[in-house]
Amino acid sequence: MVWQGCNTDGNVNDSKFNEPMPWIGIYIAAASLLCSIGMGTDAFSAIRHRKFWFPCKFFPLNATSLTIIAVATKLSMDLNTSMPRCHDQLSKLSSTVLMCTVMSNFMPSIGTMENREIFSNVIALGILVITLVVNVCIQMATGVIYVFWKEHAVVMFIMLVLLLFLSFSALTVPTTKHYFESKYTKKYEIAVRESSKETNMPVFKKLREDLMKYWTMAHTSCPQFVVARSVTCTASGALCLFSAAILMEAWLRTYLMPGSFRFCSGQSDYKWSITLILIAQAIAVGLGTIGPAFRWFLAIRFRCPKEWRKSFKDEFKVEKYWIQRLVEWRDCPIGLQINSWYCRKLVHDTRNLVTDLCIRMQISIVLVSKIVRIVSTYFIQFLFVFIICFKELRGKLKQNKSISNNESGSESSQPNVKQDLSRFVLYLEGEDNLVDLMAKRNCNATDCWIRRGRKNQPKYLLQILEKHVSSTGLKGAETFDSNQIPSLGYGKAPNCWALPVVTLTTIAVSLPNIDKTSINCLMRGVTEALRYIRLIDQNLDEKEELIHIRRAADAAWLGVDLYHKWLGVDIRKMAVQAKGPKEVIQELADIAKNKVMEYDQKTMAACVWDTPSKLPVKVLAANSMYRIAQTILQNQKTTYEEIMSVKLFEELSIMIADILAACLTNIPCLIHMECICSIIEEREPRVCRAIFALGLTEKILKFLDQKALPCSDTNKMIRVDDWHVFRKQDELHFSPSSDSETEAFNSVDICLSID
Repeated sequence: MVWQGCNTDGNVNDSKFNEPMPWIGIYIAAASLLCSIGMGTDAFSAIRHRKFWFPCKFFPLNATSLTIIAVATKLSMDLNTSMPRCHDQLSKLSSTVLMCTVMSNFMPSIGTMENREIFSNVIALGILVITLVVNVCIQMATGVIYVFWKEHAVVMFIMLVLLLFLSFSALTVPTTKHYFESKYTKKYEIAVRESSKETNMPVFKKLREDLMKYWTMAHTSCPQFVVARSVTCTASGALCLFSAAILMEAWLRTYLMPGSFRFCSGQSDYKWSITLILIAQAIAVGLGTIGPAFRWFLAIRFRCPKEWRKSFKDEFKVEKYWIQRLVEWRDCPIGLQINSWYCRKLVHDTRNLVTDLCIRMQISIVLVSKIVRIVSTYFIQFLFVFIICFKELRGKLKQNKSISNNESGSESSQPNVKQDLSRFVLYLEGEDNLVDLMAKRNCNATDCWIRRGRKNQPKYLLQILEKHVSSTGLKGAETFDSNQIPSLGYGKAPNCWALPVVTLTTIAVSLPNIDKTSINCLMRGVTEALRYIRLIDQNLDEKEELIHIRRAADAAWLGVDLYHKWLGVDIRKMAVQAKGPKEVIQELADIAKNKVMEYDQKTMAACVWDTPSKLPVKVLAANSMYRIAQTILQNQKTTYEEIMSVKLFEELSIMIADILAACLTNIPCLIHMECICSIIEEREPRVCRAIFALGLTEKILKFLDQKALPCSDTNKMIRVDDWHVFRKQDELHFSPSSDSETEAFNSVDICLSID
């Protein structure tokens, strides 16, 4: 009898054991391609946004990336698979070089991690690297790797050095974060104090100067940027470039000098998949080298002096923040409760011995990194001298050309005088020579993001504001909801900015005999406006008291915008079937009232009562529709003739524009709130969004700056309900009696034209 898995002799039948190997090779190639996609995306994003320190956003050091790398470097871990041909041996080397490339790319990402996350990720990476080195050494000893011995030895040494660089650089992250936190707080107070003194400046210009200060502080203290400009990260870039050069040298010698190596005949168990692995890993190494190489090159360029110095005494100074964390660990008491005096002394001495060793290693790593930087600068100093001379010559030519143009009578423009941002640059010890450079580049980055925002300014929203905003003040923001309308059983719910805009737009597009072009322009303008209104509502509602009301506005607008339905009612069909605008408004009010009453009956039967702001979204939308529709109908009661749809549409458009303008006066507040962030990792992207928003809203801010607001202190009128409070105060201030008060109340209500 032949057992399953055995041959006729009783031995294990291993004839099919190697059949899956090509498919495993495809798996390795796919993992290598994922590495190349992640590192390539980071490189493309950095170049696109002109962040030439190449932050790690899409491929940082975490559990996912480590798992992908473990799969991609499987060939280096394979101890007993025969690899006879040149492709096979090159794939072994490319796997180890890929690990070096990935480690160098990981360097900036440690800046955004918490202490425990840094510890776990660095330990996991260390285990993976040590395992890979041991396995490669075993393969070199057993003969699995029989060529490229020198290349493998150098690459493994680079790999261990990179692991030390990354591990000991991680020790400085908590120290630098704490330092920049305290510095940022002080500089931010100075910036706010200076901003409060500038009262006569236009809004846009004032915000632009404030954001330049905030961006300079946020960017220069960005944890990834701090690590990326460190000397260890610069040295890791040089080592990454060197390892990639070793792989290229092996490739060239293999294919251009075939006689320099003697390869064996035969075929690997991975078969044709080895070619895919080699190509995928070569692409990954090529794309992954871009970021580290740029960091190294730019660091050398910025520190290369025009006139070469002979003394480098200052260059070999080790700054305190490199060893501060280790010194604190050495000097702090041990938390263990040990009764024995001898054991306590032994533990304390052991701890001091280990920390002293780590301090010496840290100092050595920093000195080695600085030596790498100095040596690199020596090698390419002539290139930089040529670049500097070329730039100076080009600058002189441009200066002479501008002088000749001025002398010929051409119109000369005033130079754009930029503010001095060097006071707001946050830097570490030893980075004094980078202050002016970072200040200049941050100013340029701010202008770049503003220009990008200008290209995407809201076209239809600007048309609504320029065409429909009231010339006598933003009365629509005060009068869209009359206090004379009784609430439907639950009391009056508070309003967010979005809900009345959505409700009024729904009424406007429901009117019969309205030009389709006018409706489309209004819909597009409101869609663009809601993008900003949602941000304003979200930032102003810090306690999330209006979250249900905001959701009601979003749900109602989703139906109106996509399906032309309000809470399931087809408003297009209603506009076609209605006899006049009054019937449309009355029908919408009745539908809204019925929906609220239906919910009222359910809650009364279940004895459940909700506060007005926590009602279901459909009930809140219906309540808003009822109050606004009744306000319009109430003001129409004093007339004896039907109102015209076109005139009513115009009045509603003015009211919508007034509410939008009143809401958008909070844009400066929104931009400042985006810059207020207690988490250091989130400051740079939030300030970047604020700068982009400033470019988006430039024309809006300039338009609103020309309008006289009803209150000089706009911080007291940041919510739509605050405008109603202002209206009441205005009425009480100017109305001496109840009769005149009623008359004044009616005079500022919605005025619909009668034809």
